[in-house]
Amino acid sequence: MRVYLLVMLVAATVTFLATPFARWVALRTGAITAVRDRDVHTIPTPRLGGVAMLLGLVVAVVFASQMPFLEGVFVGEVAGRLVADPRAWGIVGAAAIVCVLGVADDIWDLDWMTKLAGQVLAAGLMATQGVVLFTLPIGIGDQQLIWSSRLQLAATILVVVVAMNAVNFVDGLDGLAAGLVAIGGSAFFVYSYVLTQKASADDYSSLATLVIAALVGICVGFLPHNFHPARIFMGDSGSMVLGLVMSAAAIVVTGKIDTSALSGAQQIPAFIPILLPLAVILLPLLDMGMAVVRRVARGRSPFHPDRMHLHHRMLALGHSHRRAVLILYVWTAVFAFAAVALVQWHWHGVAVGLGAAVVVAALLTLGPLRTRGRFLDDDAAPAVEAPSAPPTDPPPAAPAASPAVPSPPKEALR
Repeated sequence: MRVYLLVMLVAATVTFLATPFARWVALRTGAITAVRDRDVHTIPTPRLGGVAMLLGLVVAVVFASQMPFLEGVFVGEVAGRLVADPRAWGIVGAAAIVCVLGVADDIWDLDWMTKLAGQVLAAGLMATQGVVLFTLPIGIGDQQLIWSSRLQLAATILVVVVAMNAVNFVDGLDGLAAGLVAIGGSAFFVYSYVLTQKASADDYSSLATLVIAALVGICVGFLPHNFHPARIFMGDSGSMVLGLVMSAAAIVVTGKIDTSALSGAQQIPAFIPILLPLAVILLPLLDMGMAVVRRVARGRSPFHPDRMHLHHRMLALGHSHRRAVLILYVWTAVFAFAAVALVQWHWHGVAVGLGAAVVVAALLTLGPLRTRGRFLDDDAAPAVEAPSAPPTDPPPAAPAASPAVPSPPKEALR
């Protein structure tokens, strides 16, 4: 566990230190997010935060490759001899591809077909390096296998592309995407580590756990620069890297799960990796699904922008910028850690705890915090001062209007 935490710290430190450099590059290259009608930010903000995230990921994986504890991640045994395992480097290479693609989009605003082609290319690269979805935790034994290599490739590409776009869809408030992935990734980290412990009693090295540790680290390192008011956005270069790394970890985990060896209660979280996993990126997937249905129903492209995302709805409910982000953090933690709890505890107890947590999250979302509360910030300050200002205006206006009492009714009748 300590080695994984050290990798996480390295990723966080490198990302934190590299983010100012990414901001400098964004300002010099014109990769700046202008203020549009659908946006929440009020001043043009540089992006390219994904460059710092990629650098943190690369340094963390290189650092991990030098750790004897994680040797099993980079070296495997085939036919009695040790050979290099290319999967970790395949994930890093694919992340580099989507980061470059995102940088190009952040600077020149690429069309959606070009971005989709680049995403498919990155997913294909990972597949050629062994990160392939070849099993589904459904059935027993051979029934879990995807026998066709073409279906394996198609399933892998689908999972990776959906994950990247899901994270991109939810990246609408300062610190939202990075925080959601950090929280969901922390739950996934615990989940993967527990599976690793169950799989081997003397070797806790795991590619999925390593990748998730690095993912959480780069999110934590980026958040101080990205939390409201953000000094830099991650841009597509960051959101696609996060989605790809998350999906890669989920794909790797599926190869470690044998549902025939799990109890009925433990089989429930075994299904998580099928959808990337649902409990970890539930909000991004939900937001993306609602957006696609909403736009297609109106006869528009699924990629047509609007102001109906979950974060827009939170602001419409009356929450401030920071409070909306914090409440969405709570929702992510509720579902992500509830899924992880199923690995250790009976589903009855988890269901009770989940129900109580949902009630608390719902009260935070729909309760009195929408207008006043403990989480007031700079955005909320004007809303608090506004009610006290109007009462001071009428008294000066009343004396001024009193000498001309007869005339206002005539003007009003007109």
